[in-house]
Amino acid sequence: MSDSYLVVGFGVTGAAVARALVQRGEHVVAVDDRPGDAAVEAARELGLELVAGPDVTRLGELVRDASALLPAPGLPATHPAFDLARELGTPVLSEFDLAARWDDRPLLAITGTDGKTTVTTLTCEMLEASGLAAQAVGNTPVPLVAAVDDPTVDVFVVEASSFRLDHSRRFAPAVGTWLNFAPDHLDNHRSLAEYEAAKARIWRDQSADQVAIGNVDDPVVARHLAAAPARRIGFGRDAGEGAYRVADGVLVTPGGAELARVDELPRSFPHDLLNGLAAAATALAGGGSLDGVRAALRGFDGLPHRVTLVGEAGGVRFFDDSKATTPHAVLAAVEGFPSLVLICGGRNKGLDLSSLAAAAPRTRAVVAIGDATSEVTAAFLPTGVPVRPAASMDEAVALAAAAAEPGDAVLLSPGCASFDWYRSYGERGDDFARAVQAHLAANGAGERAT
Repeated sequence: MSDSYLVVGFGVTGAAVARALVQRGEHVVAVDDRPGDAAVEAARELGLELVAGPDVTRLGELVRDASALLPAPGLPATHPAFDLARELGTPVLSEFDLAARWDDRPLLAITGTDGKTTVTTLTCEMLEASGLAAQAVGNTPVPLVAAVDDPTVDVFVVEASSFRLDHSRRFAPAVGTWLNFAPDHLDNHRSLAEYEAAKARIWRDQSADQVAIGNVDDPVVARHLAAAPARRIGFGRDAGEGAYRVADGVLVTPGGAELARVDELPRSFPHDLLNGLAAAATALAGGGSLDGVRAALRGFDGLPHRVTLVGEAGGVRFFDDSKATTPHAVLAAVEGFPSLVLICGGRNKGLDLSSLAAAAPRTRAVVAIGDATSEVTAAFLPTGVPVRPAASMDEAVALAAAAAEPGDAVLLSPGCASFDWYRSYGERGDDFARAVQAHLAANGAGERAT
C-alpha cells in the first residue's frame, strides 16, 4: 500500500512535489488556503483532491491521515498545519528529503541571507566551464524534485532557502556553503533565533567526508562553521592564509593559487568579490577545475536587479538594486560607492530598519518610498541625512536626481519587499529603469542606457 502525502501550499514547488509523488505512484492530497486558477488547474491535471481553505478541524483530519506533511517553502511557521503535525506525530518533510530518496547525485547547497541566487548561478557556470553538466535547483524556477528526473545532470547546485532547510528532516549535501547571516523573513519565522537555526541546518547532518564552506568575515557564520562536522573551508575578503581570500588585488585559493585579478573582473563591488570567492570554493570542492573557475569569474556579468547600471548622465550613474530586500543587502551595496543618493523603502518584512543608518557616511540624501516610508525616515533621522518621501517611482527618481551631484550614484536599494507597489522585485527594478530613462529623456540629458 502506498503512503499518503499532504501537500500544504499548492504553488510552483507544491505542484512540483505533488507531480513527482504522483509519478511514483503515491497518493497525494493538496491544501491551499487561497488557491488561484493555476493551482486549481494543476490539481485537476494531476487528478488530486485540492482542499481550499480548510478549517482547523478539517485540516487536522487531513494531517492525521497523512504519512507525511510537505509544506510549501514559504508557509509561515505559525500556520496551524505545523502545530497539528507536532500534536499528531505526522512527520514534516521537504522536497530535499524526497529527492534524497530518489537520487544520489552530488548536491552542492548554498544558503545565506543575501547572494544565494548569484552564487548558485556563478557556481553552475564554473562547473559547466569545467566540463560538468550542472543545474541550479531548489529556490529557483526548477525545484529539486523535478530536476532529478533529468539523467543528463552530473551535479545539482541547490539554492537552499531557510524554509526548505527548516522543513527538512535530514539534509546532507556533499558541499554546503553559507554566505552570510542577517535578520530576514521574520514575517515567516517565529524569531531571529529560529531563522538562524534553520540556516545552520545546511551543515548539521553532514559527515566528516563532506565539505562545509563558510564566510569567516561573518561572525554568525564563522561561529557555526567552527562546529560543523564536515571538513571546513573558509572564505572572506579579509580572511587570512588557509582561506579563499583577496590578496594584493587577486582572488586566491587557500593554497595561494590565483583565481582572478580584481581588475579583470566584469564586476568588482565588495560583495561581488565575496560572491566570487564563495562560488570558487564551492565549485572546486564540488569537482570543478581551476581553469573552469577562472573562465567563469572573468566572464560573469552578474544578474539583473543586483546593482545593475541602468543609466548615466551628467556624471551621475543610476543603479537598480531592487533585489536588495533587507537592510543587510542595502549596506553591502552602499559599500561599493563613495557617495550616493539612496532610494529606499517598500513593504517591510518585519525587520528593524534602523541599521540603515550605517549607510549615512556615504549617503548624500535618501528618497523614501512605499509602505515603509516612515520607518526609513526614522532610521536616518539621527544621522542628519535629508530624507524626502516620494509617492511614485517617477517622483523618486526625479527627487534623487535633483539631490545627486556629479560623481554620485543614484541607487535603488529598497531594503524591503516590493509587494506594496509591485508584484515582484523584478517589476520594481524594471519600473525604476523605465523612470530613469524617462527622466533623462525629459531633461535632455545625454544618457547611457544599459
